[in-house]
Amino acid sequence: MAVGEEVKSTDVIIIGGGTGGYATALRARGLGLEVTLIDKGLVGGTCLHRGCIPSKALLHAAEISEYIEEGKNRWGISASLDKVDPLQMAFTRDDIVEKNHAGLLDHLHHDGIKVIYGSARLIGDNKVLVSPVSGAYGDVPLSGVKSHANNAAKKTYPVTELTEEIELSARRGIVLAMGSKPRQLPAFPEDGNVILTSDTATRSVEIPNSVLVVGAGAIGVEFATFYHAFGAKVTICEALGAVLPTEDQDVSNEMARALKRKNIDVLLNSQLKDIQITKKGAKCTIATPNGEMTLEAEKVLVAIGRIPVSENTGLEEVGVKVDRGYVVPSDWATLQTSVPGIYAVGDILPPPSLALAHASFAEGIRVAEVLAGIKNIPIDYAGIPRATYSHPEAASVGLTEKQAKDLGYEVVTNKVPLTSIAKGLIYGQGGMVKIVAEKNTSGTHEGAGKVLGVHLVGPHVTEMISEGMLIYNWEALPMEVAEYIHPHPSLSEAFGEASLTLANRRLHQMGK
Repeated sequence: MAVGEEVKSTDVIIIGGGTGGYATALRARGLGLEVTLIDKGLVGGTCLHRGCIPSKALLHAAEISEYIEEGKNRWGISASLDKVDPLQMAFTRDDIVEKNHAGLLDHLHHDGIKVIYGSARLIGDNKVLVSPVSGAYGDVPLSGVKSHANNAAKKTYPVTELTEEIELSARRGIVLAMGSKPRQLPAFPEDGNVILTSDTATRSVEIPNSVLVVGAGAIGVEFATFYHAFGAKVTICEALGAVLPTEDQDVSNEMARALKRKNIDVLLNSQLKDIQITKKGAKCTIATPNGEMTLEAEKVLVAIGRIPVSENTGLEEVGVKVDRGYVVPSDWATLQTSVPGIYAVGDILPPPSLALAHASFAEGIRVAEVLAGIKNIPIDYAGIPRATYSHPEAASVGLTEKQAKDLGYEVVTNKVPLTSIAKGLIYGQGGMVKIVAEKNTSGTHEGAGKVLGVHLVGPHVTEMISEGMLIYNWEALPMEVAEYIHPHPSLSEAFGEASLTLANRRLHQMGK
């Protein structure tokens, strides 16, 4: 090994240094366990380097661009978007990523967690074979933008680079945290030039003039509003019948209206049938409910979800149950797999796990506590917030109205348009707060029963959803929420107004 001492045995071996892996490592080390973390890429994984952080940095830049337009068109502020420097935007994005990367390596190093840069494979008996990978850790910036932060981080916080295979054993357990990669269209794989996935688009230095986005889930809608903010003509093609199809129907409808106001074309119940690469980009054939259409776009972004990275890691050879690439837990309370002593966290888990970074934080903490002998309860995945960082944003926690009804609940709902409150009018982006609650059939209290779900669309609602998270997870009654006063004027007032109405104490909201 090039850096550090060779490790033969440790309490916990973690394969994968993304959010699930490093969360497990930090919590396990905090509980006094010896931890070795193995990753064949950069620590921080997809979220830090190709997903959450760089994409949200770009979306912030897009928001600034939209504010310039709003200032001119709505507020009479003489301003214009004269030029966008893609290289400067990429440099700022990468600087944010690499500062986070250095901070994470610092934390792991400070806590005494050994980080090995290598490719791991299970070989049975709680053992792992780790092989060298080509190239030095952090030498190649993901976007090609010149930066030295990764190299500086590597020199300051040692990462062990292998020169030969080594075999490690775990005294307490092995944690699988290999993460995921973008799902691709088999007939039209990514070419890195015209046909892109979110991984490459997030670290691109290009701003295209026109884009076809395939998929209207969170990733597709986020990229659609990003490209639109910088002047691209954007079309979304979605095979299902709704934008953000896994969200509450009112969220889907509100987001669809917002996209229409931006002149982003949305083709629902539509499928991409053919792509022909041209000198100007791609000529795409799309089957819609009204027949086939041809659309030309400079770029095609495929955003149809992600799939687990579990191949070539020895899972099935040692008896770990795998279904379509997902590692299936034998016990969702502990996240132990079918092989005792082997656990799984993050994107390699099937539903009900959410394939979200903050969900994998929770899973990593749980598994670390199990390894330390601390008993815990299963994660309520419905209680983990879901967030879409488009413009406007969408966020939710708990059950949709349909899910609640399908589970047998008799429900009552209340929806407060953000245009009905002062701060919502100031922002001028529309949106709503919707609360789904259980109908009160006991008569023991005033108003509706416990809150079953909270669903938001509007500016900055990904910050507001934390209140909904507490309301749902503490099984609060609208009557209890209504006791507390929200600041005026604020977007969060809509929570208060919705709760007051459901508690039969209606204030500003007009009756039906």
